[in-house]
Amino acid sequence: MEYMQAPAASSQGNILCCTCGVPIPPNPANMCVACLRTQVDISEGIPKQVTVHFCKQCERYLQPPATWVQCALESRELLALCLKKLKSSMTKVRLIDAGFLWTEPHSKRIKMKLTIQKEVMNGAILQQVFVVEFVVQYQMCDDCHRVEAKDFWKAVVQVRQKTVHKKTFYYLEQLILKHKLHQNALNIKEIHEGIDFYYGSKQHAQKMVDFLQCTVPCRSKTSQRLISHDIHSNTYNYKSTFSIEIVPVCKDNVVCLPPRLAQSLGNMGQICVCIRVTSTIHLIDPRTLQIAEVDGNTYWRNPFNSLCSPRQLEEFIVMDADVIRDQKLGAGAGMRSNKHTLAEVWVQKTSEMDSSQQYHCRTFLGHLLNIGDLVMGYDFANSNINDEYLNKMNPHHLPDVVLIKKSYDRSRRVKRRNWKLQEMARDREGMDTDDERQYQDFLEDLEEDEALRKNVNIYRDASKIPVESDTDDDGAPRISLMEMMEELSLADATGGEGADMMTD
Repeated sequence: MEYMQAPAASSQGNILCCTCGVPIPPNPANMCVACLRTQVDISEGIPKQVTVHFCKQCERYLQPPATWVQCALESRELLALCLKKLKSSMTKVRLIDAGFLWTEPHSKRIKMKLTIQKEVMNGAILQQVFVVEFVVQYQMCDDCHRVEAKDFWKAVVQVRQKTVHKKTFYYLEQLILKHKLHQNALNIKEIHEGIDFYYGSKQHAQKMVDFLQCTVPCRSKTSQRLISHDIHSNTYNYKSTFSIEIVPVCKDNVVCLPPRLAQSLGNMGQICVCIRVTSTIHLIDPRTLQIAEVDGNTYWRNPFNSLCSPRQLEEFIVMDADVIRDQKLGAGAGMRSNKHTLAEVWVQKTSEMDSSQQYHCRTFLGHLLNIGDLVMGYDFANSNINDEYLNKMNPHHLPDVVLIKKSYDRSRRVKRRNWKLQEMARDREGMDTDDERQYQDFLEDLEEDEALRKNVNIYRDASKIPVESDTDDDGAPRISLMEMMEELSLADATGGEGADMMTD
């Protein structure tokens, strides 16, 4: 019997490192990794400290040659920006991995760990890990330069409304703040009958114009002026102007509609009250409770003006009130309001309490008025109004008084108000003393109209403690805490020391 010897398993032998003599597996360089790294540095030529430029005003980083990008710390965008800084020096190596090392946010240092490979000495592939430090240097971008200059602009949006009251502008200001459209403006200047927005690019101005056209009923015009012209490169430098005219009708205005427009809106009466101005004009007929909406295009085809200004509002006291239950509308009538109640009331001016003069009228405030309540309205019987359509109406169809809203004690409402609104930072010119009263009227409109404040950010005023007492409950509308937002400040997020550190 013969025994068959199994073939010996082949095993790879070790060699000695040609430098230090340590046994190692064979490789093309015949050197161990430690000795190979002492002989060759594959990160040679790659800078270990690089400078990146950061704008403190807009918190953007410079991406050469002239692009500024928004990047958060340890984000993919910032990683790509830093790698582009090293791209020209890493053409001969292969990038395997890259990641951030943690540093203090206020240290002005960004550390990035890189893993690279390179073929060295007869085809041996060497891998190395090293750290590159990026030093953050502050540099103001071109856009922020223009903001600080406050006189360099390429486009301006001029918003105008030919009215005495500024309720529409106060509402528009809150919409702009909510959608943050004021951030791109170089300067905001408030002037008589309007406000101007200055921009560094025409695209930002066009964005504001599109927003205004979707928010308020208006019409726009565009013009541009040539500033300079380069005949060699055929480039033109223009300054553009966008003129926005908002319809001259505000909340609580009484208007007289053209007969053709009143007929197209469901045969409603010509004397109407504006109860709200959003993207359309919301009107209500105080005699029938019919409601209608007039958009900007319809208004400019059939324009009408306000008959009375808010300064002409007078205070009346309700002497008698009778709710009208069954009101039949004529053929072709439009929609009726479900939020209001039609009533016939007898009122008397509070300034004429020593006389027996009383006025009879219909009103849409039947759900709010009781005998003895105070109400604000316009006295048509003793007013001299010059209006094209009003002069053609039958005098017997004109109301003696048009009631607008119930009156409450303003001082009590101010004491109870535990909320506030934000305001845009702007330059004010030609301001009169009536602005504070108009702003208080706007705040009261927010309290009374729930649909109006849905588009407004209302913040809780932590510095104001509302005063409550048993005698203060006069039925005035309020804003609940559920509708308020907490105003976040930097001190709340990082503490007092953190806030000081971030602003240094």
